[in-house]
Amino acid sequence: MNDQSNQAVVIQCRGVGKVFREGPRDVRVLDDVTLVIAQKEQLAIVGRSGSGKSTLLQILGGLDRPTEGEVEVRGQAVYKLGARDRGLLRNHAIGFIYQFHHLLPEFTALENVAMPLLIRKTARRQARAEAARVLERVGLAHRAEHKPGELSGGERQRTAIARALVTQPACVLADEPTGNLDRHTADEVFALLRELNRDFGTSLVMVTHDMDLARRMERTVTIDDGRLHEAPAVPA
Repeated sequence: MNDQSNQAVVIQCRGVGKVFREGPRDVRVLDDVTLVIAQKEQLAIVGRSGSGKSTLLQILGGLDRPTEGEVEVRGQAVYKLGARDRGLLRNHAIGFIYQFHHLLPEFTALENVAMPLLIRKTARRQARAEAARVLERVGLAHRAEHKPGELSGGERQRTAIARALVTQPACVLADEPTGNLDRHTADEVFALLRELNRDFGTSLVMVTHDMDLARRMERTVTIDDGRLHEAPAVPA
């Protein structure tokens, strides 16, 4: 486990709970979750299907309001912000990667990667230049003008990674980023994520059902019955 005392805190949550309404009853998915994510940290969140892993990730990223508790990103109380300011905080501080890439099919890889910069009103030429730089970093400079339908599964996920990193976020939240890939491609994408975590200095939080990948992260936490448990450190 990392010594977080000497590292800046990027995201932290305290006493987070989440209850969903299903018909006549309430279903508690998260219960009193407290978590600190340090700068440059690699953290895996594991647990059985339906345990609340993805819900926690969305709460940490400012996408899903908790029923109880607080979340801070870079020291800002996320859910005390209005919708506009919360969106600005996400755009500047958080990058998202999903199992299914969610690329816009009518745009090229370059245009997809540039989109978060254009949303924050970056000049178009600068946004495209930054997108090209990050695409080159993930090995896709030669595919920049191709649309998602012309890319392989691994290439689409690399494009999604570039889109998440183009804003130079403090933290990347990845929800089963290799879950839709074959083993070989999954290993390549996972290795790239860890390499970019080190090179860009961003934190990496990954939800995964793949325990082999989780064991290769620096720290692992498990969600069970809505509660978070710290896993023992795995020897390097």
